[in-house]
Amino acid sequence: MNLSFFDQFASPQLLGIPLILLSMLFPTLLLPSPGNRWVTNRLSTLQSWFLQLVTKQLMMPLNKTGHKWALTLSSLMILLLLINLLGLLPYTFTPTTQLSMNMALAFPLWLATLLTGLRNQPSISLGHLLPEGTPTPLIPALILIETTSLLIRPLALGVRLTANLTAGHLLIQLISTATLALLPILPSISILTATILLLLTILEVAVAMIQAYVFVLLLSLYLQGNI
Repeated sequence: MNLSFFDQFASPQLLGIPLILLSMLFPTLLLPSPGNRWVTNRLSTLQSWFLQLVTKQLMMPLNKTGHKWALTLSSLMILLLLINLLGLLPYTFTPTTQLSMNMALAFPLWLATLLTGLRNQPSISLGHLLPEGTPTPLIPALILIETTSLLIRPLALGVRLTANLTAGHLLIQLISTATLALLPILPSISILTATILLLLTILEVAVAMIQAYVFVLLLSLYLQGNI
């Protein structure tokens, strides 16, 4: 029984070919393709408004130099948002529950922000490893601690996204299984658990949106610290 709960996180395969790449690219097909007119329909207008809102929120902590990352961060935000929300549909696979995929997104972008800081302002970037006014005996320990905290940032990004989505999916499956099991025995309790399941699903929709925003927001904050 315990193994069946985690079967939903196994990468789907067709004839031995992993389909995780297809599940990552499918959400992009849901976006309206741009036409030769500024406004084609209400869906494109809503899409443009949402993209403008997301870009504005992500670029707010950054100075003018960091605005070059607007396309990258906004695209990542939309991709994570669509993947997380589509993963809540029944009989679907959520790629962002895979730690390997989240690390593949977090590590290169974190490394890019770090290399950007080392290239543009190496003294300031390295100065973050040693706070000003540190007593001399504590310098080696603080450098080690700050270096460790710097290196675990991509791991924290990937684990946070994976853990939150995995926990939510497991809770939904556990409560839905309990609801179906209690339906012929205790219908009143089954209705109560179904109500809890509905509220939990609404909560998971919010979590899926918030986690996508937090992932990209933390990347933008790391970028701001290096530019």
